[in-house]
Formats: sequence, structure tokens, C-alpha cells
Amino acid sequence: MFSKILVANRGEIACRVIRTARRMGVATVAVYSDADRNALHVAMADEAVHIGAAPPRESYLVGERIIEACRLTGAEAVHPGYGFLSENAGFAKACKQAGVVFIGPPEAAIVAMGSKSAAKAIMEKAGVPLVPGYHEADQAPARLAQAAAEIGYPVLLKAVAGGGGKGMRLVGNPKDFDQALSAAKREAASSFGNDDMLVEKYISRPRHVEFQVFCDTHGNAVFLFERDCSVQRRHQKVIEEAPAPGMTPDLRQAMGEAAVLAARAIDYEGAGTVEFLLDAGGSFYFMEMNTRLQVEHPVTEMITGQDLVEWQLKVAAGEELPVAQKDLRINGHAFEARIYAEDPDHDFLPATGVLNYLHPPAQSRHVRVDTGVLQGDEVSVYYDPMIAKLVVWDESRERALGRLAKALSEYRISGLKTNVSFLYNLATCQPFMNEELDTHFIETHHDLLFHTSDQDRVQDLPLASLYLLLRMERVTQERAAETDRFSPWNSSGAWRLNQPAIHTGSILLNGTAYDVPVVETGSAGQRRFRITVGDKSVMATGELDVNDLYADIDGYRQRVSVVPHDGMFTLFSQRGAMQFALAKPDLGEDDGDGSAGVFTAPMHGVIVKLLVEAGAAVEKDQPLLIMEAMKMEHTIRAPVDGVVTEFYFQPGEQVSGGEALLDFQAD
Repeated sequence: MFSKILVANRGEIACRVIRTARRMGVATVAVYSDADRNALHVAMADEAVHIGAAPPRESYLVGERIIEACRLTGAEAVHPGYGFLSENAGFAKACKQAGVVFIGPPEAAIVAMGSKSAAKAIMEKAGVPLVPGYHEADQAPARLAQAAAEIGYPVLLKAVAGGGGKGMRLVGNPKDFDQALSAAKREAASSFGNDDMLVEKYISRPRHVEFQVFCDTHGNAVFLFERDCSVQRRHQKVIEEAPAPGMTPDLRQAMGEAAVLAARAIDYEGAGTVEFLLDAGGSFYFMEMNTRLQVEHPVTEMITGQDLVEWQLKVAAGEELPVAQKDLRINGHAFEARIYAEDPDHDFLPATGVLNYLHPPAQSRHVRVDTGVLQGDEVSVYYDPMIAKLVVWDESRERALGRLAKALSEYRISGLKTNVSFLYNLATCQPFMNEELDTHFIETHHDLLFHTSDQDRVQDLPLASLYLLLRMERVTQERAAETDRFSPWNSSGAWRLNQPAIHTGSILLNGTAYDVPVVETGSAGQRRFRITVGDKSVMATGELDVNDLYADIDGYRQRVSVVPHDGMFTLFSQRGAMQFALAKPDLGEDDGDGSAGVFTAPMHGVIVKLLVEAGAAVEKDQPLLIMEAMKMEHTIRAPVDGVVTEFYFQPGEQVSGGEALLDFQAD
């Protein structure tokens, strides 16, 4: 076994590898960029080496600096995690030449699976079932269009070096082919430095089922069963589970054997994942093989009782696999929900900001949280916006799903947008509970998953109002203790001569101000509040303990949490998180038309392409420009009919989040 390894990654996977290595008695070295100086993985490791500026191309993607860090610290091996250099054949080769063990497959295996087209050719020769498609060397647009016509629409364009949905476009008819191909090639070139494409027949309503495989250097190979990863947005996974619902023993055996066959076809070593499309009739087709550990590997660990990172270290050190195929068993059911900084209501746009408040659910043998961040950390524009992976296990799918819903309801994050409420809606919707899974699940059940509207949040305004009243009382009491407790300015009551004690004020929710008058009744020791929202009034009492509000609303007792930050408040209840603020008086200063925010950059990025000329008349929803941020393309569209009078940036120019991109005159 190694005495010291270097972890060439960041975030939760770096923390996970460091934790496992420590348990095995192996010393660890972390690497970090300017943005990660105070990151959790740096604090956890025995040693740490600075490798460059925040952008990955200047730090985590510079293999020479990783290898130099190994020389500096004496690390014998490199664990690449996933992403960055984990599937870079050149880096694996450089490690070998430097005498450092790459904890992953051989260079040749990475090369074989690194190109989707080459991989499909190898799998076809090995007898692994394939989706009908075109994966040849001729990349002329006309040839690709011809192939699409021969295969038959709809087709899927996929970057040959792609992954995570980057460089992928669904094309429903010939007239959309050229535009989709251009967009896919741009995204592929930006993400992978290779814009070659393959064309595949699009299988309607398939499931995405993948098999975990493991091979050692002694000729042993096993599969550790399957994961269902069908629920996706933008071709990226949202919730994964193991085992796959409805999987029969015969189909599991057939797919597992095909996965091992695929691994053996390229003389694989270490952890890998073979991904299949599974249709309603039980036919399965090879999609790709990921030559690394997958983000969702914890669900496999939960149902098998095996530590896959430990297996990686042992195999890389030359040991045999810890168990044989006949000894592997499935125990119970597990789910993984990816907690992201993103805005599900706006096409899952990635979010950035500071984690002002971060309180995950309590961990146990049933609940596991893999994370690489702490409260106060920043989710920056430079890296993937994943905050954590929430993993749950129980004896059955139904019970595990109940644990997932409960854990999501207890997850508390404020300071930026997250997908926690969306995940809760997903985990508790009837179709998901009924195992009605396919890769279009989110689009099919959009109304169920995005049912949380402003009107839903209005239900929590009495809680918000009660919190503000009790908070004001606490603040005035603290002030009175420091000054004059008899001063009328140090009273939080709403006393009026010969009038009811009424608190007046407005609460701002998603840009709308709601008047919430409150009438205070009862004695000092038994204060009660009649809170009115619209035409409905409720009677409320409560106690405030730091951030926890113990409330009684018309006899319904509950505990919610409220966290103040940046002049705002985030209320966490069973309905999810709600951000609100005290509305400021309207002094008539804002005379805009409310559309300015439509034309601002959602985050730091680069202008890719202007789609119309300055001075052009455009229609509502017409694309105006494309910008790239966090390795994703974002299209800015016209909110109404009008004229684009001026563009403030040109293709290739950098923009900062919140900057105006163009000047627009509405009709």
C-alpha cells in the first residue's frame, strides 16, 4: 500500500478520498488554487500545495504542476477524483513517465473510451449492443446531416469527447439541424477542446441505467450492480438510486455481463462505469464508459457495503479485488440527491454566492452527506456549483424515499439559490414514488415539480410576520438593557390611545410587497397576534430561540428556522425555503419598465455570439445573443417585440455578473 497519495481535485470528492486514505493509514496531499486557499479539503489533508490561479486551466488542469507537487511532497500516487484530469490520457501517461502511480485505468483504456465514436466501434466489435448511429471520421456538416437523415429523426448530436450533457443537442427535424450542430460544436470545443460529433438515433422515453465495474491487474473483474440515473436536467443527473426499480435478475445479469465484457475489451483496471439506455421492452444499448469513479458512486457503496475509494487504492497498489462476483449482494435501497447552487425556476441556471447559513440534516447509518464546503464558503464562478451529495439508505425503496424527503426538508441553506425545494418536490411526487422513470421525467411532470409559486409562499407570510415581530421585541429589549429601559423608544409594543395595538408594515416576497397588518391582543405574559394576509386572518403566538421560531398559528404548532443575511431573511419550513424582506417605502424613484434585468449577465462569463444586428427589429422570445458561463451556454431572448439599439459587448469579451449586455427599446 502507498504511504502517501496526492489528491488532484477539490470539493467533496477530494474530502472523500482524504477521509478514506486517512482511515487506511495513508498520508495525503491536497492541491489548491487561489480560490481554494481556505477550502475544506486543504484543511483536511496532511500537506497542501498551491498550483495556480482560480481558473481550472491555470491550476487543476495543469498536469505538470500536479506532478511537480508529487515530487515536492514525495507522494507515490495521484487520485484524480472526477472531472479535471481524471479522464486525461496525457496526464495518466505523464504520471507513469514521472514514476507516479495514476489511480485509474491505463492510458490506452482512457484513449479507447475517450472518444465516443471510437468507443462504439470497440463495443460493436466486442458484441456489446449499440444504439444505431454514425460515429465515423468524416465530420463534414453535410455528411453529418446525411447520416441524420439516414438514421431517421429525431436524432441526438453528441460530442465525441463529451460528458455531463456538454456538446449535446436533440434535433427533431432537418430544418433545425445546422443551428443545433453549430451550438453543439461550440460547446464541445469550449468544454473539451474537440468539436467532433457523432449522431445517434434518439430513443423515446428511455431509462438511463449504468453498471459499476471494477477490474484489477490480476485478470479479475466484477460488476457491483446498477444505478438508475434517469432523472436528469440538461442531460445531467439530479437524483440517482440503486438498485434500479423493476430490474429483474435475468436482465441485471445480462447487463452486468455486458458491462464486464466492455471493460475487458479495453483491458481495463480500476473503477469504471458502463452506461446503458434501457427501453420499455427491456432492450439495452451501450452509451459510453466513464473511465473514472462516478459522482453517484455512494449509492452503490450503500447497497453493497463496499468502499469503492478503498478498492481504488488497493487495486492501484497492485492488490487483487477484495471480493469475487459470487460474494457481492444487494442490501436495501439507496438514493443520492445532488444539492446544487442553481435556480430550477430559470432553467437550472447555476448560482454563485456565499453560503451564509449551512445546516445539513443529521448524519447516521441511514443518512450521509458528502460535501466539500462549510458555512461561510463561497460558491464561485470557477467550479461546478455542487454543494453536497445527500445520500440515504433503508431496507426498501419506499422507506429510503421517505428518509430522502425528510432529510431534504431538514436541509437549511441560505445566501444563494439552491435546488433543495425542487428536489423535495421531486422526491414526494406520485410518479416518482410510482417508479415511472425515464430521461424526460422532469419535462413530463413539470407542473408537479415546479408547483411552488408565490401563492404557495404567501401561506408562510404569517410565520414571517410573527418572526419579525418577535425579533423586533428581542432587539428593543437588548437595546433597553444597554440604555434606558423606561424610554418609549425602547418599546416594541404598538400601543395607541383608545385604539387597537396595530403593527403595520409590508413584507417583500419575490418583488411583490404584501401588506400584513397585525393586531396585538392579550396581556404581556400572554401576547397574541391577529395577522391578516389578504382577506384571511389567523391568530398566532410564538417564541423565538436564536434562529428557531416556535409558532402556533390557529392551533397548528410548528418549528421553523429563519436566518437573516444581507438585509434579507430566509424562512425554512416544510414547504421549503422562502426569502423575504421588509419592504422599503415607495418614494417614486423607480420608473423603469421592469425589463432591464432581462438583459443583464446572469453571472461572470464570455460573449459567444451576437444573433442579430444592432438596430434590428425583433419579436418576443427571439434569441439575441449567446454567452457562456460555468461551461454552459445561456441564450438571452427578447421579452417583448422591440428593437435592439446597441450591444455593449462583442464576441470573445468578458462580462461580469449583473452587467447590462444590450440596449433594448420595446415597441
